[in-house]
Amino acid sequence: MTDLNRRSFLAASAALAGAAVVPSAEAATYSPCTRMPRKWNETFDVIVVGSGFAGLAAAAEAKLSGAKRVVVLEKMPLPGGNSKINGGILAVPGNPVQKAKGIQDSAAKLAEDIIREGQGYSYPDKVKTMTENAYSTWQWTKDVLGVQWRDQVGQEGGHSVPRHLFTMHGIGADIVEKELSYLEKEKVPVRLKCYVEQILRDSDGRVKGLKVREGYTFPNKNSGTVKYLRAKKGVVLCHGGFGADVVYRMKQDPKLTGKFQTTNQPGATSELWREASRIGGIIVQADWIQCGPWNSPEEDGMGISFYFSQSAGAERGVWVDNTDGKRFVNELANRKVRADAIMVRNNKGHTCLAISDQNGVDTSINKMIPGILQKELEKKVVHKFDTLEDLAKAYKVPVEALKKTVADYNAALAKKGGDEMGRPFAPGALPMEKAPWYCALLSPKVHHCMGGLQTDNNAQVLDVTTDQPIPGLYAAGEAVGGVHGAVRLGSCATLDCLVNGRIAGRACAKVREG
Repeated sequence: MTDLNRRSFLAASAALAGAAVVPSAEAATYSPCTRMPRKWNETFDVIVVGSGFAGLAAAAEAKLSGAKRVVVLEKMPLPGGNSKINGGILAVPGNPVQKAKGIQDSAAKLAEDIIREGQGYSYPDKVKTMTENAYSTWQWTKDVLGVQWRDQVGQEGGHSVPRHLFTMHGIGADIVEKELSYLEKEKVPVRLKCYVEQILRDSDGRVKGLKVREGYTFPNKNSGTVKYLRAKKGVVLCHGGFGADVVYRMKQDPKLTGKFQTTNQPGATSELWREASRIGGIIVQADWIQCGPWNSPEEDGMGISFYFSQSAGAERGVWVDNTDGKRFVNELANRKVRADAIMVRNNKGHTCLAISDQNGVDTSINKMIPGILQKELEKKVVHKFDTLEDLAKAYKVPVEALKKTVADYNAALAKKGGDEMGRPFAPGALPMEKAPWYCALLSPKVHHCMGGLQTDNNAQVLDVTTDQPIPGLYAAGEAVGGVHGAVRLGSCATLDCLVNGRIAGRACAKVREG
């Protein structure tokens, strides 16, 4: 263990203090060294930060790959982060349900969709790695973790074909709970209320461990007991995005003020984005922040109305502007296109509605997640009407215009083509004609950070001054940038986290102890 002398340490600290608030590491000039503790409180082979899909997958693979002492640190009082409240969908090109329905798909086709919709900002090698590992990772969730998947396939916006599979209950907790059970069986602890205050990078350039606060109470940064944890092989950062951090997200995109809600859990904040930047990690594309287009202003956070708005409204219904009763966007365009279209109308005082009929809900959410529509109705985030006229009256929609919108949809469906917005029709879609009618309000919320740390194909974080891997530091999931580009496609966050979490855990477990 190394101690910097007092003068050099103070000089480094002054530089670091100035760099800590810089959202882009490229603008900082500093030494990334951190004073090592005189004594470590505990020593592990691999330390994983974050208990979402990526972090838990990393810990599982690290253990499988021979790391004897693995630990997961989570700053919040409950594990799972955003992953636990995720919609439980996973992009799996070439899956058995697609094949049974005659849907042609491949890893290469998914990669094309990601790069096209990401406006060319995705790093092709990262996309290739992720998509080529999609099928085997889905099998891993079944064979190793025991996750159960429904015998159904869906299509999110921006995908050229239906390809995502649903967990049994349509929620990310179905995966998280299985990951937690696996780690418990393998005796890998998940330490809650453990906040990472510093990443300890030594003067030799290697990350040696972490300064943490155990017994931390969010969001009090001074709470808990300070301890120093040694990582003999490395640290894996899976700390997620910063969607709940208004100050930091406005540094990246000033439009995303506090008036915008977020789908994220409260702990989705920027501390480790700043800290990873401070010790020399390259952060790329941090200003690409996605808003979910299918959220409702009538509920907080992610809520549950999105099940209706996407599966019934977007795939088997229409999205309309209340002022003219017309569709205003391809309901299966990528999330940015749809969110931007809604924002423009919301800013003018218009109300945007996702609308479907009984046929739409019966062939979508009533089939996929039995009981969810009733919950949405009880929470009054989806609304039910006996007639289309009643719906139009409730939201001041020109009724004849709305009837024409529905008729045009039905006519295009009957022809199996010619949709005015260019939207493909969902397999098994039926005409919109069966009462009762349903609708939900649409208002975008901050959802996902596409930027993050730059990593190589072994998930090792790259240094801002050398472009070389930082020894002992790995990252995966929403903490990493360059995978999704300008737009993340639905069902690909889960894929990204699981594939790259596994890669990071394996790679970290195999390095020589430092």
